[in-house]
Amino acid sequence: MNPPEAPLLAVRNLHTRFHTLDGVVNAVDGVDFEVYPGETLGLVGESGCGKSVTAFSILQLLRCPPAEIQGQVEFEGVDLLGLDKEAVRRIRGGGISMIFQEPMTSLNPVLKIGEQIAEGVRVHKKMTHRQSRRWAVEMLRMVRISSPGSRARQYPHKFSGGMRQRAMIAMALSCRPRLILADEPTTALDVTIQAQVMELMQELKKEFNTAIVLITHDLGVIAEMASRVVVMYAGKIVEEAPVREIFKDPRHPYTRGLLGSIPVIGRKAETGRRLQEIPGVVPSPMEAPPGCRFHPRCSEALALCSTQPPPVIRLTDNRCVRCWLEAGDNEKKTSDFV
Repeated sequence: MNPPEAPLLAVRNLHTRFHTLDGVVNAVDGVDFEVYPGETLGLVGESGCGKSVTAFSILQLLRCPPAEIQGQVEFEGVDLLGLDKEAVRRIRGGGISMIFQEPMTSLNPVLKIGEQIAEGVRVHKKMTHRQSRRWAVEMLRMVRISSPGSRARQYPHKFSGGMRQRAMIAMALSCRPRLILADEPTTALDVTIQAQVMELMQELKKEFNTAIVLITHDLGVIAEMASRVVVMYAGKIVEEAPVREIFKDPRHPYTRGLLGSIPVIGRKAETGRRLQEIPGVVPSPMEAPPGCRFHPRCSEALALCSTQPPPVIRLTDNRCVRCWLEAGDNEKKTSDFV
């Protein structure tokens, strides 16, 4: 029997706090997950639940202070949080790349697109200026930007939203990273361009065997792209499972709420019911409620939920949930931390 594959990225007990004049903001509170070579892991949840801060913490893109990052972030067996700034800079862009949520604010407006791609290649791949410029054109061609030679000499404002996102993907892939953190890569795009960008990412992932952490609130994108799903709420992971199991049998009330809020053509006509919604809003990370953080919005909450934080229940080898409703028969499978 072959030993299990080692994770490419292992995040252990990650905490990210922001020290502000109004108090401490616990944006990420004890997050654990793994990413394996060549897989796509979906990270989902409402806005403000800590998804993007988790990605920024992995790459140490937060200013410290006011941010304070604790825990372990092991990439290929090396703890990134224990490295100095120069060592992290060598991994950032080379081993791990990021596709940011809004390319217009992520691209440098006063540098030509080709130069922005070429700059990273020169740093990480030690190419000459001529080699890096040629490589930048080739990367633009790879992401299906027409006339890549002339487009490489243009500034970001000359590109459409979809083209800017493709340029960001070209930049992220230019150094052949082993892992890409994609933060809402299709949020600002229309449906047609979203589909094209997702198809492109799938093709490039297969070609280069690149692992992807796909951060989004769009469960349709998750169903299309991911093999496993991590659901976050108020800075904590509340459920983790293979994508098919999440859609077929969600075990956390919050996950059920997310799935129930997806519009389905003809559903109202068939059932006579309105689209479901999750009442209330995500709590402030400065004032998290006691017990389960979801209990004020949960229609299935027990008395215990308002006083004690739920444990992580290990349902199977590849599935877990943080909920008292699952504790009964699975109590013996509860993890050591709460």
